[in-house]
Amino acid sequence: MSAIEVKGVRKTFRVKGGLLGADRQVVAVDDVSFSVEPGGVLGIVGESGCGKSTLARLILGLLEPTAGDIAVEGQRVVDMDRRARARLIQPVFQDPFASLNPLARVRDIVAMPLRAQGDIERGDIAKRVDGMLERVGLTTEMGGRLPSELSGGQRQRVAIARALVLRPRIVVCDEPTSALDVSVQAQILNLLAELRRDLGLTYLFISHNLAVVEHVASEVVVMYLGRFVERAPTETLFSRPEHPYTKALLASVLTPEP
Repeated sequence: MSAIEVKGVRKTFRVKGGLLGADRQVVAVDDVSFSVEPGGVLGIVGESGCGKSTLARLILGLLEPTAGDIAVEGQRVVDMDRRARARLIQPVFQDPFASLNPLARVRDIVAMPLRAQGDIERGDIAKRVDGMLERVGLTTEMGGRLPSELSGGQRQRVAIARALVLRPRIVVCDEPTSALDVSVQAQILNLLAELRRDLGLTYLFISHNLAVVEHVASEVVVMYLGRFVERAPTETLFSRPEHPYTKALLASVLTPEP
């Protein structure tokens, strides 16, 4: 059974035409199908506006597809309630400052998904929060701080701890390092790799940064205008791209050593 199974998914948005113009349909994701096996890391790359983040939100259940079907570990995402979905799949988003409640202490931020389940004892919540903070490299003292009192890298560690505290098996990483300095990016990528090995996680890793995706993904998909135009093992795609858009995308950037 695949960790993620996407079949013929399409997502359109209605855009208002203004005072005189007619409304129009914008296709963000267009007939996308793919699967990710348990423990795998699938990278999705493409320029801004190609539909990567919309696809991430569809898989997370934050948007409903216009057509097609999405399943997580054999369960249709649209049929799952929020709590059940949260136990299986969690996001790590681009901007840790924007995704964290600025008025909440770190410990409360990480505890929020556990409390939302409604059936976990307070003592168990405290133990799991402290254990997860330690696992992502944060001290218990940092648990009493506000997000504004942390560095960008520390805030992203909080976001990762919040995502993993429910012990999901799948994580959707949507540009998780793009808001960070290069030196901090490497630390977060190493942490994500370590957590995947230790916890047996499956990652869907979305980024416009080709060097990052080359470093973390075992397979890569190239997305263009809402469609997948090429999928290949990472080494193959970066050394022998086939689709003209993939070739242009790789030629447009210098790919440094990770």
